[in-house]
Amino acid sequence: MIKETEQYVKTFHQGDSSGHDYSHIERVRRMALKIGRTEGADLLVVEMAALLHDTVDDKLTDEVTAWSKLENFFDKVGLEEDKRDAIKHILKYMSFKGGENAGKLESLEGKVVQDADRLDAIGAIGIARTFMYAGKFGDIMYDSQIPPRDLAVANYREKTHAINHFYEKLFKLKDLMNTETGRQFAEERHQFMATFIEQFKKEWSE
Repeated sequence: MIKETEQYVKTFHQGDSSGHDYSHIERVRRMALKIGRTEGADLLVVEMAALLHDTVDDKLTDEVTAWSKLENFFDKVGLEEDKRDAIKHILKYMSFKGGENAGKLESLEGKVVQDADRLDAIGAIGIARTFMYAGKFGDIMYDSQIPPRDLAVANYREKTHAINHFYEKLFKLKDLMNTETGRQFAEERHQFMATFIEQFKKEWSE
C-alpha cells in the first residue's frame, strides 16, 4: 500500500517547481514518522497522510477533482474505512490557510503530520521553498513599501512579496507546533530564519 501511495504521489508532484515537489513530501514523511514514534501515533495513518498531504491542496490542484481521485485511489488499494476517514480528516484541516483551520485538526496523527509539514516550511529549507514559491507564482523578492497582510482578513492569494511570507506565516509557526517534539525542532529553525531576515534587510539597504 505504501509503495502504491509513493507512486501515486510521485506522479502528482512530477515537475513541480513551487517547493512542493516529491523531495518535500519525503522530508515531511521522515519527520512525521520521527515525531510520530516519539509521540505514540498510529504510524500507518501518519505515513499515508504525510505522503498524500499536498495532493488535495488548492494551491496546487483543483480540489474537487483531487478529492475524487483520492477516493478512487483508496478504493484501489483497499484502505480500511477508519484509516481512510482518519487520513481525510488530516488532509482537510492541516493546511494553514491564513489561520482559518486553527483548532480544527483533532487527531494526534494529524497534529504530528501538521508539525512535520510546518517544520519543512521554516529553517534553511523553508527559506529556499519560500523564494521558489514566490518565483513560481510571480511574486517579487521584496518591496519595503508593501507591508505584511493580516491573513485573517486579507486574500491569501493576492500578490505580495517573498519577505512578507515570513511575517504573515513562517515566524508564527514555532508557537503553533502541536507536539513537544515538533517544538524542539522548530526552535533552531526559527532562529535561523530570524538571522537570515536580519541579514537580508541589512544587505538590501546597504
